[in-house]
Amino acid sequence: MNIKKLLMPLFLLASSGYTYSQISNAEKDSLYIQQIEKSKPAKVLHAEPLYIDLIRDLGARKGEKEWNLGLGLTDNLSYDSYEALIEYEWAPIDRLGLEVELPFTMYTSTSRSESDSVPSNRLNSIKVAAQWSFFVNEGMATSMAIGYINEFELSGFKNFGNPLITGNVYNPFLVMAKRWGSNYHSLIYTGPIIHQDYQSGKFHTTYNINTSFHYMIPGTRNFIGMEINKNLDGPDFDMTLRPQMRLGITEHTMIGIVTGIPIDKENERFSTFLRLIWEPSHN
Repeated sequence: MNIKKLLMPLFLLASSGYTYSQISNAEKDSLYIQQIEKSKPAKVLHAEPLYIDLIRDLGARKGEKEWNLGLGLTDNLSYDSYEALIEYEWAPIDRLGLEVELPFTMYTSTSRSESDSVPSNRLNSIKVAAQWSFFVNEGMATSMAIGYINEFELSGFKNFGNPLITGNVYNPFLVMAKRWGSNYHSLIYTGPIIHQDYQSGKFHTTYNINTSFHYMIPGTRNFIGMEINKNLDGPDFDMTLRPQMRLGITEHTMIGIVTGIPIDKENERFSTFLRLIWEPSHN
């Protein structure tokens, strides 16, 4: 009898541990979604694209912030280009995201190019942006936002400061995102890009339509997906497929891996891009 009394608590402890370990991935997904959406104001968990990323999470909450470091390589026909960016985004109030980004590009000649045909290395621009989530519906798992990006274009390092600012880029945009169930995500990011050249005084407008589809791996924050970047420039149409994946490294750090596959692009070939994401904890 004493042996039974002694073994009974151990049996119950083992049973509870076994039950805990059997929490399904679906339950983990549900708990993670609840963790994101249980607080106020309303916010829907969305998987966001890694190459053309958003200014801040849709439905951003006051105090959220994030640092991004991006590194990329593009194989062009005449030269190779290396991209790097430093980006900081934050939410000063609920639903409003702000961003400052410094994108750099370095160029190297190839055996197919002449040295004078290679562009000058440069800090491309000083980029500032804002995004306002005007529609967030947890029941529909849908969010929408409008935003604006302004880029002050800078001269290359060879002639840096002569002049300092060579042009301006105006980019209003619209974002619509929908989560299907717990794991499937879709998003549309679209808007015109208006480029103003200060030297000639001319304006040039193109239109971007970026769509993305992602599958979040059950029981994790990791996802795999496809981002499709489409650009309309008059009669010219360019499209790049960007298969991608995101991996969680720590609770606050993730890495995104992107491959670029151009469709009918004349000068650009394959590309790769890495994005290191650090999201500090916040209240």
